[in-house]
Amino acid sequence: MSASTDAPGSGPSSPGRKGGFNLGSIREAFHGSERDFTTGSLNQAVFLLAIPMMLEMAGESLFAVVDAFFVARLGAEALAAVGITETVLEIIYAIAIGLGMSVTAMVARRIGEHDERGAARTAVQAIWVGLGVSILFGVAGAIWAPDVLRLMGADEATVALGSGYTRIIYGSMPIILFLFVNNAIYRGAGDAAMAMRSIWLANGINVVLDPMLIFGIGPFPELGLAGAAVATVFGRGIGVLYQFWGLSRGTRLRITAADVGFDLEIILRLIRVSAGGVLQMLVATASYIGLIRILATFGSTVLAGYVIAIRVVIFIILPSWGLANAAATLVGQNLGAKQPDRAERAVWITGAWNMAFMAAVTVVFVAFAGPIVRIFTSDPGTAAVGESALRIISYGYVMYAWGMVVLQAFNGAGDTWTPTGVNLVAFWLVQIPLAWTLANVVGIGHEGVYWAIAASYSLSALIGLLLFRRGKWKLKQV
Repeated sequence: MSASTDAPGSGPSSPGRKGGFNLGSIREAFHGSERDFTTGSLNQAVFLLAIPMMLEMAGESLFAVVDAFFVARLGAEALAAVGITETVLEIIYAIAIGLGMSVTAMVARRIGEHDERGAARTAVQAIWVGLGVSILFGVAGAIWAPDVLRLMGADEATVALGSGYTRIIYGSMPIILFLFVNNAIYRGAGDAAMAMRSIWLANGINVVLDPMLIFGIGPFPELGLAGAAVATVFGRGIGVLYQFWGLSRGTRLRITAADVGFDLEIILRLIRVSAGGVLQMLVATASYIGLIRILATFGSTVLAGYVIAIRVVIFIILPSWGLANAAATLVGQNLGAKQPDRAERAVWITGAWNMAFMAAVTVVFVAFAGPIVRIFTSDPGTAAVGESALRIISYGYVMYAWGMVVLQAFNGAGDTWTPTGVNLVAFWLVQIPLAWTLANVVGIGHEGVYWAIAASYSLSALIGLLLFRRGKWKLKQV
């Protein structure tokens, strides 16, 4: 094995050597690399993709954390309404991410084949599909927002306070879909820096507008909970406009007028590949909704504490998913270049990086769960619940780090059905029954839900690793 491709688990080269890491590598990661990721150092390829992808995912999670920070000042009912709204919105996220998996796999494969026009046409068809789906769900969600809150177990005070927020968020579904799908296009093309910048632009606007619109600071009206929704939608909208601007001017992938239009063959292929991805995410999302439903029986304080904890968890998990996304891009592009062994080595290298990252996170969460949660709430009951949830869930992180990478590797290859099966077993056959049993039969209450989450994380990783080693994903065609 040549040194230029890196052995699994090998460390970075020293600065100054060919393929080494230095200030120029960091600058390249942030500004966007034009390298061919099917040749050269795999460690450096992972680095150049992972840094902006992790920051992209951190930015995506920052939306939830910022909203939770300011909305918590409005009381437990407001925080519960946000938590329930986001929980149901996870269904739309599942569709967006599932579609994104297919477009990343197909764009990456075309880039690896050096078929730039094919990549651009695939991107356009994904945008059309996302628009159609988001309009359908967005109209329905905006109309029946109060009923959704009631269905999820919210009391009437929470429904009255949260209906406006929920309507605005659900009505913005086209923006949400575009944000996910466009960044999936960038990731498939290997332009991770552009995806990162669009998310952080959206976040910067949201961070500034959130307190102003919630509390009526300066010339802005005091909109309360609805202000958080308006700030989020406006920030995301600007981010989407920036994405479209970039797609018309890109270097790794550029959409021209000749690429715009409907291509039924590509749309059907996207739908076929994304069906597994959507179901994969829906299985995980539905289990999350099931957990919320179990926790709602313990009252608003427990639900509010869990909402805070899970948003902190997401804040860390999403950057880890960003690192896993680097594996998906490298797998797709290298399979397109007919280099399956290089694709596999990229996964082992990325997994080792992710395990180290999540091990450090586990140490921090176990040691400092209390102070972290108290940043978001001063209520002792809510803080106690959040601290317990954050600490227990973190026990599954080290194994889940590997699970994220290998499952994303399947997705990057276009094999979205294998991770779907893994999620079905880990989250529905194990997580939900175990959570209910521990909480209500064993009698350890809401903490049983957190132990079930940690256990299912570890189980999904073990199953994913076993299936990945079989190597059938290398033969997938998209």
